[in-house]
Amino acid sequence: MSSDADLHALRHSASHIMAQAVRKLFPNVKLGIGPAIEDGFYYDFKTGTPFTTDDLKKIETEMKSIIKSKEAFERFELSYGEAKEFLAKQNEPLKLELLEDHRDETISFYRNGDFTDLCAGPHLEHTGQLKAFKLLSVAGAYWRGDEKNEMLQRIYGTAFATKDDLQAYLTQLEEAEKRDHRKLGAELDLFSIHHKEAGPGLIYWHPRGSIVRRVIEDFWKNTHEDHGYQLVYTPHLVKVDMWKTSGHYQMQYPMYFTEIDGDEYGVKPMNCPGHIMIYKTQTRSYRDLPIRQAEMGTVYRHEKSGVLHGMLRVRGFTQDDAHVFCTPAQLLDEMLGILGLIDTILGTFGFQYQAYLSTRPEKSVGSDENWEMATNALREALDKKGLPYIEDPGEGVFYGPKIDFKIKDAIGRTWQLSTVQVDFNLPERFDMRFIDSDGEQKHPVMIHRAIFGSFERFMGILIEHFAGAFPIWCAPEQAIVIPIADRHLDYCKEVAKKIRAAGLRAVVDERNEKLGYKIRSAQKQKIPYMLVAGDKEVEEGRVSVRTRAEGDQGAAPVQEVIDAILAQVREFK
Repeated sequence: MSSDADLHALRHSASHIMAQAVRKLFPNVKLGIGPAIEDGFYYDFKTGTPFTTDDLKKIETEMKSIIKSKEAFERFELSYGEAKEFLAKQNEPLKLELLEDHRDETISFYRNGDFTDLCAGPHLEHTGQLKAFKLLSVAGAYWRGDEKNEMLQRIYGTAFATKDDLQAYLTQLEEAEKRDHRKLGAELDLFSIHHKEAGPGLIYWHPRGSIVRRVIEDFWKNTHEDHGYQLVYTPHLVKVDMWKTSGHYQMQYPMYFTEIDGDEYGVKPMNCPGHIMIYKTQTRSYRDLPIRQAEMGTVYRHEKSGVLHGMLRVRGFTQDDAHVFCTPAQLLDEMLGILGLIDTILGTFGFQYQAYLSTRPEKSVGSDENWEMATNALREALDKKGLPYIEDPGEGVFYGPKIDFKIKDAIGRTWQLSTVQVDFNLPERFDMRFIDSDGEQKHPVMIHRAIFGSFERFMGILIEHFAGAFPIWCAPEQAIVIPIADRHLDYCKEVAKKIRAAGLRAVVDERNEKLGYKIRSAQKQKIPYMLVAGDKEVEEGRVSVRTRAEGDQGAAPVQEVIDAILAQVREFK
């Protein structure tokens, strides 16, 4: 494929071929929608009986027959009335519902062989051009993504220009399955979700996962304080008046509401208005700016159950949120500082990233002058930092331009992570002011900024990126001390005590189990250092060292091992 558009057309064509195969094998199904998506395609079907794995194999076989016949994709158009009559004869109620969104338009269809679908296109020239595809899975999906609608059967697939590209993707999927944070999260005792008892989309951090989070939080706090941020805390529950002022109430943002003493309250879905309240408690001068506020604020959003996914998409999460209030003249310097902070934090985890500059969309607020000033400041900051970036015209948020950062993980997947957004809207809506050098009251510029996005999602990404083997500086336990027999237990406890006194995390395996079992257990828990002690080690004041990556390293004095672990931790931080 020569472009993303070509690959999109190929995958869209694959979805049609799949739907054609399904209709031939299961004549009573009704068709929903079948778009191309980022890594493939899907099609939704209304059927009384769920599809099985064996069904997918049959559908693939039928698709290959359609591909072999090289049927041409032919476009034709009908008026709304003609299209309605055509779909009624086809007995396609879901398609008729979709048609109602296009009453005043000429309606396009695509035909190949004996199959015709309501579709805007584009497609391949003929079915024979689909060379490499694979059906992946089947899942339930609410019609048009609305939980109030009926559940359909969605078949997912993928397609590529070459068989080599397809095989590379399937290999990546296999590796991703091994690294699935939900599976590893349970195996490593990091977190759990209690769907039936407590509700979906809510994360319970276990002790081991909490240690990882706490260490990262401490690193985050210290780094922010070093960059001139002040840490704040804001309430979880706020009267709806604030959300009406911000506009979230009118936009029907996915919030949770309750009533207290006759007043309606909203559980906060974001921290921005709370930081504005703190700003407004005092009269601010241009000499007070910039003001940088940072909060690890737990928020809640009413996400639909169909989109929830482990730690990656949840209803309750903690944002690593920050807001900078500055004058327009300070915007460039503040952006440079934020870019440096992002580089420091993401670099600590070894992530490389790509920056995307998103400019003014068609629907927006704010003056042309403000948009030009802010966009130029973001562009100049990227240039001064020497950061290559891709410009996304019209993809800014309605209240200002932004820079997004996407990282690649260990197996080549891309994740949207950090974001920096300039906001002209909220300072005006909340009538935020500062007294400028000319004595006039003016609105400050507000910068929204998150680096991890949320601790829950970031933890899920980390688990999958490192396959559960966290860098030594944030591993739940940096060392485990293993006695060969019970008579060595007191010595091992003393070793662990010395390790902890040096500021490291260590535990002792006190279980009455064989040595081999204990070592395998520690290896499965992906603990960086396993320190074994028996009669000889006790006598010589040493431990036998094993690492999760390199295995047996031989015996060494305890202090030498401690110094080696400390040195390795310092390499990361």
